[in-house]
Amino acid sequence: MLALLRRLDEGGYAFVTPTPLTHARVVARADRQRARCVRDVLGWSLPFERGEIDAEIEMLLDRAGMLHTDAALSRSRVRVSSLHDRLFLHSAYPTHDTDAVFFGPDSYRFADLIRVELASIAVRARLRILDIGTGSGVGAIVAASACRGAQVCATDINPRALRFARINATAAGVTMDAHHAPTLDTVEGAFDVITANPPYIIDADSRLYRDGGGMHGAQLSLDMTRMALDRLAPGGRVILYTGSAIVEGDDALKRALADAASAGGFGLDYRELDPDVFGEELDQPGYADVERIALVAAVLTRPV
Repeated sequence: MLALLRRLDEGGYAFVTPTPLTHARVVARADRQRARCVRDVLGWSLPFERGEIDAEIEMLLDRAGMLHTDAALSRSRVRVSSLHDRLFLHSAYPTHDTDAVFFGPDSYRFADLIRVELASIAVRARLRILDIGTGSGVGAIVAASACRGAQVCATDINPRALRFARINATAAGVTMDAHHAPTLDTVEGAFDVITANPPYIIDADSRLYRDGGGMHGAQLSLDMTRMALDRLAPGGRVILYTGSAIVEGDDALKRALADAASAGGFGLDYRELDPDVFGEELDQPGYADVERIALVAAVLTRPV
């Protein structure tokens, strides 16, 4: 898979992954039923006949066990997307598996948030970065790119995600210490930068990349932030990108984070990035009292 990413990078491969709904609409078109190029195979997850695409790329997918063949057609089990001039390996569409490794519009917004927040950080020796719930490794890799020479750690509860994150990090030239753990007990010491992009939707299928738990999906975001604050070094910052359900004009996550920040003497910058996303979720029973789901950024800082 690492050789695949390098081969794609050399060939100038690029693909921006849209929302699942947009993806579904595009691949439902009459002229999108079969792959015409590598981008259709590794971006749009379209089927192809052996021998129809670049032979080296087909061989690398086959050797990695990442081709599924049904009758005469094959499909890639993975997708590859481009972000900030880097390529990221993640799960193929549709992401129905409970351990699917998701990548999409949230990944791009998360990466941009990290880049902006770390633009002015003072890079120093032994700076430590932690990405909680790393998924495909976006947070860890983007933060490492902004803080050259930093020590990078990442955690996730999904072994498949950690495998993909390690591959993506290696392809990006980032050395990452990855931990399969639901808490930070296996990670030692304090960190100068902690990033997190937790799931924030109620998911009936309990998929790891999508289910945010209670508080209409915000509980995991709150739990991760509390864990992060306990490991934040003086002068350090937590960068949280997530979603919050708004009920009768009230943002429960904002209140909970403000309480946590106040109790520990942390600074909090909380803002909405998009006031209304995943509107279709409001038809689900768990959102019967929700007005909208907002995308939010929370940056918490520990005084020096």
